[in-house]
Amino acid sequence: MDVSNRGDRTSLGTRRRFLTTAGAAAAFGLAGCLGGGDEREIRITGSSTVFPLSEAVAEEYQRENDGVNVSVSSDGSTGGFEQFFIPGDSDINGSSRPILEEEVERCRENGFEPIEIQCAGDALTAIVNNEADWVDCMTIEELGQIWDPDAENELWSDVNSDWPDEPFELYGPATTSGTFDYWTEDVIGKFRQIRDDFEGTERDDIIASSVAGSQYAHGYLPFSYYTNNQDQVKALDVDGGNGCTSPSLEAASTGEYPLSRPIFWYVNGNRLTENPALEPFMRFAIEMTGDQSIVADDIGYVPMSDEEIQTNLSKIDDAVSE
Repeated sequence: MDVSNRGDRTSLGTRRRFLTTAGAAAAFGLAGCLGGGDEREIRITGSSTVFPLSEAVAEEYQRENDGVNVSVSSDGSTGGFEQFFIPGDSDINGSSRPILEEEVERCRENGFEPIEIQCAGDALTAIVNNEADWVDCMTIEELGQIWDPDAENELWSDVNSDWPDEPFELYGPATTSGTFDYWTEDVIGKFRQIRDDFEGTERDDIIASSVAGSQYAHGYLPFSYYTNNQDQVKALDVDGGNGCTSPSLEAASTGEYPLSRPIFWYVNGNRLTENPALEPFMRFAIEMTGDQSIVADDIGYVPMSDEEIQTNLSKIDDAVSE
């Protein structure tokens, strides 16, 4: 692909998982050397979008590897970078946007290189209330007009005269979120600029429940969190210039869906050699990103291809051999 909580999802701890590639076997072998009651710590911070995947990997890895503790928090992409990853306090930061060059430079100033690992693909989803029968599809331009801080649109009818003369109620990710960054840049066209009367949160399930609570509400959230709440809200098709396209993993994997995007893990390059638990964990995690049953079926993201997995494993190889 070029491009805080999981609610009531079934626990992945009920599933036994077998990795068959040589890279995965190496990960298991090295991880086994870490046992014997020697507690090892891995800290993952960052994106609420990436959180379900990070949590799933952490759960599976700890079940297979006694004595390794993997903590996962949902802080927002930017929040995770600023508070934990750039200062060197976390091993991995999940991010729903590419790291900014200024963030890379600050990592280097703190003595380490961030390693970019694409972990999945997402179909970022615009949602409305189930009773919003006046709209099934929006253009990128219409979405931008709703959220643009300079557009002065207050009513649905201000954007489209066929829509109701009712005020928007807007819900979305907090300003610490990489999804917020993506939306402001790619939908509004004004990076980190947005109208100030929306309610922001790092808990994406709250976005869904808030939109479900009002007929004239609208919001946006990662596809995984839409699928976890699809009975509560309606997903909008999006027209990026080639007609209305529904958000789906298939449309995201081909790039047909206009709001398809990659999501990432960023790894502290120094920690790969300083923390003996991190390299085997990352190899395990990278292999797991190709698992259709977990990444797509259980979580709701586009899995990585075999070629992409090998590219990511090569990044780990290069980092540890330097």
